[in-house]
Amino acid sequence: MTVQATKKSDQIAENLTSEIVKGAYAPGEKLRQDQIAQDYGASHVPVREALLKLVAQGLAVSIPRRGVCVAPLDRQAARELKVMRQALEPVALLHSVPNMTPAQILKAEDAQARCDNADTAIAREDGNRAFHMAIVAACGMPRLVEEIHNLQLLYARHFLAGLSTPWQKRTDKDHMAIMSAIRARDAQSACSVLQRHLAKLR
Repeated sequence: MTVQATKKSDQIAENLTSEIVKGAYAPGEKLRQDQIAQDYGASHVPVREALLKLVAQGLAVSIPRRGVCVAPLDRQAARELKVMRQALEPVALLHSVPNMTPAQILKAEDAQARCDNADTAIAREDGNRAFHMAIVAACGMPRLVEEIHNLQLLYARHFLAGLSTPWQKRTDKDHMAIMSAIRARDAQSACSVLQRHLAKLR
């Protein structure tokens, strides 16, 4: 695949990921290559590559004689995502706090504000993921960060699909406490709050 095709497949995969997380595609819905290629003005090569990335992420599944479909939602998967996040995110945060620069702390604070000021569930979840990624970004373990990013995307899909009432703006006190600990360079306290925070996930 050419560099241009690779960039196109990345763009398609990123856009489809966002749409699936937001619920624009229903669980089990077929992701039609022809339609996607038409929507993005692309050939089938980058579209196939993008769909393979979605399968690798766990957002889609490949079904023989049917093609690639949006992955189902189930409670067991949500529980597994919660357990994995509880195991990995505190480890990343523990190593991240001592290394965070003033610019990285400011980025986390900006994400915290976006999360708290969000008027919709989708905007809140975007800000929430940005916050959780910002606080672990300096851990120095890119594979761990990539895995956490993927887990958060998968969990966000479950979270948004499970909402039954309109979103109401609220301040996340755990995020506030985590940021206070980060500014004090108290990694242990930050991790303790994060563990408590993740235990509340549904």
